Amino acid sequence: MASSKKKTTFSKMARESKLRERRLEKQARKDARKRASVNGSALYGDAPAHEETGDAHVAGDIDTPASTPGAV
Repeated sequence: MASSKKKTTFSKMARESKLRERRLEKQARKDARKRASVNGSALYGDAPAHEETGDAHVAGDIDTPASTPGAV
């Protein structure tokens, strides 16, 4: 007689394994953000430097030579 138990394919097991890994990584990032906020430090530089410091210079400003198309 055939077994009534369904077999899980390797593809499905691999998908489930990746999903578990992604969830663990996401939880680790959330925990790190919580610890950083408790410590009062920024993690991974969430805000760009020019916004954080109030600097008016923005990347790609007109006065920079690299921003002109065709500049070498």
